[in-house]
Amino acid sequence: MTEEIIVPEKGTSKKEKYDLLIPQIRALVEGEDDLIAGVSNILAALKEGMGFLWTGVYFVKENKKGEKELVLGPFQGPVACSRIQYGKGVCGAGWKEKKIIIVPDVDKFPGHIACSSLSRSEIVLPVFKNNEVAMIFDIDSGQLSTFDDTDSKYLGEIVQLMEGLLK
Repeated sequence: MTEEIIVPEKGTSKKEKYDLLIPQIRALVEGEDDLIAGVSNILAALKEGMGFLWTGVYFVKENKKGEKELVLGPFQGPVACSRIQYGKGVCGAGWKEKKIIIVPDVDKFPGHIACSSLSRSEIVLPVFKNNEVAMIFDIDSGQLSTFDDTDSKYLGEIVQLMEGLLK
């Protein structure tokens, strides 16, 4: 297991950072069979390696009323919303639509839930178990237009690692 995440801050493209980071993340979760431990290290490595404002997951869970909602799981960054309803905000939309959503400017996303006023752009990725969304992987940036197809591609690889932990 790796003990330190090494990704140069300057002079490295986003693609190069992911190319350096993904193998380190794989090493972190290799042989790990506990979901919380594995996901927690993935999120910490991403925040540290890419400098994101917030990295975290929301689990699809049933509440006391028998309704499904997103419930905050492991994260790195400022405090966050504890619960998000189906279809609400960016995370709820990613859950409902079962697809990656990239938001260049969160202030322009209809129904955006402002868990942190520091968040300016966001990407959410659904994590599946048995063809159903089990978690939402959420990343926020303090800058506008941070996320693009490069993030979608590489974060999709990280989703596969998370899905492996769900089994």
